[in-house]
Amino acid sequence: MTKDVAVQRLLLKPNEAAEMLAISPRLLWSITDSGELPCLRIGRLVRYDPTDLKVWINAQKQSEQNLSHTQKNHLI
Repeated sequence: MTKDVAVQRLLLKPNEAAEMLAISPRLLWSITDSGELPCLRIGRLVRYDPTDLKVWINAQKQSEQNLSHTQKNHLI
C-alpha cells in the first residue's frame, strides 16, 4: 500500500519563485539584487523561501495603500 503524500518544499528555485509572483525571472533578479526580496544562497544556488515571497507581496500592498492614501490627502 503506497500513500500519495504531497510534499511542500521549503525553498523555491528562482524560476519557481518568479512564476509564483507572476513576474519574469529578470525582474525577480532585479528585486533580489536591490535587497527588496531576500534569498538564500547555498553555494552557487539561489533559493527563495515562500514565506519571504508572501511578506514581500504584503509589503507591496501596504506601500500601494500608503501611496493611494497620500494622493487622496493631497486632493482634499
